[in-house]
Amino acid sequence: MSKTILVVAEHLDGALRQVTYEAMQAARLSSTNNDKLHIALIGHQVEDSIESLSYVACEKIYVIDHPDLEQYNPEAYSNALKQVIDISNPDGIIFGHTAIGRDLAPKISARLDAGQISDVTSIENLDDHVVFTRPIYAGKAFEKKVFQSSPWVVTIRPNNISAADLRGEKAEMEQIEYAKPASLRTVIKDVVRKTSGKVDLSEAKIVVSGGRGVKSAEGFKPLEELADVLGGAVGASRGACDADYCDYSLQIGQTGKVVTPEVYIACGISGAIQHVAGMSQSKIIVAINKDPEAPIFQIADYGIVGDLFEVVPLLTEEFKKVVD
Repeated sequence: MSKTILVVAEHLDGALRQVTYEAMQAARLSSTNNDKLHIALIGHQVEDSIESLSYVACEKIYVIDHPDLEQYNPEAYSNALKQVIDISNPDGIIFGHTAIGRDLAPKISARLDAGQISDVTSIENLDDHVVFTRPIYAGKAFEKKVFQSSPWVVTIRPNNISAADLRGEKAEMEQIEYAKPASLRTVIKDVVRKTSGKVDLSEAKIVVSGGRGVKSAEGFKPLEELADVLGGAVGASRGACDADYCDYSLQIGQTGKVVTPEVYIACGISGAIQHVAGMSQSKIIVAINKDPEAPIFQIADYGIVGDLFEVVPLLTEEFKKVVD
């Protein structure tokens, strides 16, 4: 008997986020060849996102486009997504483990009385069940979980499941008229964004982070230059944020963002447990610290003992030669 997996697409400034394609691959990994992939696209003026999804290998794309959905509103989005779910009748629903996904997934799970597994990093499809793996204890251990019933809800951690080539014939599109609630308890008036630069920190392939060793807000400039050359994003430890060297939107760690880039460059970061919990699953970790006994070197793949204000500019110049 075939199943239906629904992927909730995320978009930003008219473009689909990378985690959406990773969620599509997660749907394929958690299904068989006979199962159906549906996509839910919710927002306002999402024409560019629709075009990006047009030739994705899926059976149907449900679109709800309404001015009330221009900015993420938990109440409005959950109502709109419930409309899609009522029509699609999925056996499983997959979100990205993003700010929106972490907020919306439990709301939908509660409304459907469905089980949920959050922050999934890998999926294994066995003969009679699907195994979802997620980190626990701040990444010190992993647990494998399965669902005993459906529907189920999953959020996947960005940059952990590779987005495979999912191109196919033009998918069937179905526009759904938004059933606006009689009243909303919350209304989004304005959104103020604080970002680390051109690249979203949670999806960046390369992250350059600074700790207390940067000494000041000005100390982040060499890191920003290196990140720009590499096409990456800038992050920070809690210590750097607490010292007002940068905004808390850059914080990586147990109480900040969790990132899993291809390359993580830690500059002037000692390696406190709280920070390590947010970046320890990075594919390659490079540590730059003048203290050879700093704990960060214990988890680093490559370590440079030296002054970051000397090392980082040298790296920037060398990478410029390669990029140019």
